[in-house]
Amino acid sequence: MAYLELTDVSKAFTGVAAVKNFTLAIEKGKLVSFLGPSGCGKTTTLRMIAGFEQPDSGTITLDGSDITVVPPNQRGIGMVFQAYALFPNMTVSENIAFGLKMKHTPRAEIEKRVSAVLDMIRLTSTAKRFPHQLSGGQQQRIALARALAVQPQVLLLDEPLSALDAEVRVALRGEIRRIQSDLGITTVYVTHDQEEALSISDLVVVMNAGDIEQIGTPIEIYRKPQSRFVATFIGTANQFTGEMSGDHTVVCGQYQIITRPAERITAGSPVLVLVRPEAIQVEEAADPRQNMNSIPGAVETVTFHGAVTRLGVNVYGQRVVADVTEANTGVISLNQKVWLTFPPEVCQVMAQNE
Repeated sequence: MAYLELTDVSKAFTGVAAVKNFTLAIEKGKLVSFLGPSGCGKTTTLRMIAGFEQPDSGTITLDGSDITVVPPNQRGIGMVFQAYALFPNMTVSENIAFGLKMKHTPRAEIEKRVSAVLDMIRLTSTAKRFPHQLSGGQQQRIALARALAVQPQVLLLDEPLSALDAEVRVALRGEIRRIQSDLGITTVYVTHDQEEALSISDLVVVMNAGDIEQIGTPIEIYRKPQSRFVATFIGTANQFTGEMSGDHTVVCGQYQIITRPAERITAGSPVLVLVRPEAIQVEEAADPRQNMNSIPGAVETVTFHGAVTRLGVNVYGQRVVADVTEANTGVISLNQKVWLTFPPEVCQVMAQNE
């Protein structure tokens, strides 16, 4: 049985649906990310779990108990906000202890827990400092420690790293994952950052306009997107439009693409073929193998990204992106004639209206 479960949960504001029939089962100890663009309903869903918003319909259960209308302070849930929400007139220790004092926890127990969570987040030396004396990353870790000190059943994080610079975000998301794994605490993490969600989650829920587009592991979401939205929102995907011919060939105007067998798509149907940039090899000559796609084009852009170089290649008027390394392709120059080579198994085929 799921530990945290949402069943047909819906919410509208002034007649506009923010969340529609949201159903999700989360196992105990897992980290689940709600991922999607601004306005997709992910924060509204999180706030309904926390109790800050009431669903218009549906139920929310935690460890077998219905908490749909239970007040926020009685749900056993800890929450970390995008804004750190630390009390400026309190020291770090006093901020962390605040929730415990509200629960009338004995002083000895408060001191023990504050010490433990400070050690967990590796900021014991900051105990007597005030928030303004800390960096943004340190403040967010203190906010996390405060939420953990009350030993919640579920931890909710609403865009916790969005206000931090890139280097700090990468380091801190690793810390969050480490702490979550060590404690085994069930966690729901809201973000619009695809890399962030894919790097730390056990399960990713991709949302769009109040609906769930896909639920899956990070690998499933990236490698097997079930809709055009997921494929284009998660990373970069080249989109080839064409018509299905047989069960594993798509005709795209002046060339064709060999794909893996397409399920539920009949010959003659308009389809979309999705190919990730890293799956494409760039060659100086056509690949002679029969069961290999090899499409001619001309290099229009060359962008250095450190470990890889991203090429923009004009293929019969369409720009196709390929991520290559110098070791595998050699030096590529602008306007160079090349062949884009990729095997059938990297092609994701779906109906154009999906």
